[in-house]
Amino acid sequence: MQKKIIALAVAGLMSGAAFAQTNVTIYGAADVTFDNVKATGDSTAATAGANGNLSARNRVSSNSSFLGFRGSEDLGGGLKAVFQFEGGVGHDSGGNYSFNRDSFVGVAGGFGTVAAGTLTGPTRSLGAAMEPFAGSTGITANIGLIGKLGGGAGASLFDTRWTNTIAYISPSMGGLTATAAYVANENKSRDGLAGVADTPTVLGQRNTWGYDIGLRYAVGPIMAGLTQNQVKIGDVPGNKTTDTRLAGRYNFGQGTVGLLWDRVRTEAVGVDRKRTAWFLPVTFNVTPTGKIVAQYGKAGDVSGTSDTGASMFALGYEHSMSKRTVVKAVWSQISNEAAAFYDFGINPVGFGASAAGADPKGFQVGVRHSF
Repeated sequence: MQKKIIALAVAGLMSGAAFAQTNVTIYGAADVTFDNVKATGDSTAATAGANGNLSARNRVSSNSSFLGFRGSEDLGGGLKAVFQFEGGVGHDSGGNYSFNRDSFVGVAGGFGTVAAGTLTGPTRSLGAAMEPFAGSTGITANIGLIGKLGGGAGASLFDTRWTNTIAYISPSMGGLTATAAYVANENKSRDGLAGVADTPTVLGQRNTWGYDIGLRYAVGPIMAGLTQNQVKIGDVPGNKTTDTRLAGRYNFGQGTVGLLWDRVRTEAVGVDRKRTAWFLPVTFNVTPTGKIVAQYGKAGDVSGTSDTGASMFALGYEHSMSKRTVVKAVWSQISNEAAAFYDFGINPVGFGASAAGADPKGFQVGVRHSF
């Protein structure tokens, strides 16, 4: 009854056209944890005086909490219009709500779905699908390592949503689904270099665009996927970055086990850098409502640069109080080599690239409620 009242209130704020919708669904997740995090082991402190070690601090995190609206309208002939508006909610700090997550409009039918707007591509989607922890968020998320070259806080370029994007998603064919997305070059601009006149004859124009393609197979206890995401800056040096992912997971009844492989390559005039990473996610049900969750990941050195690798280990316990409410306790740590600066992909500690070798670590206890 309460959800119906909320839906009617929202509908009352919309134009009269909203009442023609076949359905409008309000959904989301509230995920709040109490955290204690720190960073230790900064290798630059003794020589450069730049101490990146951060003492333990407490905080409250909203862990990718969100609120969304989605719906469809029957157009006849097997076609329907589909739409979605979804935004993050930073309720730990009273942050503003905005439609900064997957938000789009499209047409769906027997041929599949075509949608345009801000979208999650198949590469990001595959990485999230391999997450063993509830909500694929928090300091345990695999985006602490994947998609990056040598480090960085937050999500990589390949683990963010693409704006100005159009995508096609095929129907399932015996469990196999194909997705192809094109990121438009709306940000086309002059390509300026320091100390050089910015003219078309000298420098040309930046023409940034990209594509993201993937295959996903899911039948019974087996899930597998292969994706490739490439972004071309279109500048004079010819910068091009590519991420390739291969993953598989098996549900053996008492739990799950999987393997995610991720390779990043950056190319430009005189530059060719590569880095490979992998993750092993597992879950094990110890009771009908409780499970142990863990994953271990390893990022290798960036080619041509030593001591730029890192490892990550996360362990937790999740107890389902209902189908929609989970209480959880997790611990996570990234161990950086001397020249690496990987930080958590969600809720980073924040020591920065100048503190190479610092190791972020922490624990979270909290509740996730989906609706």
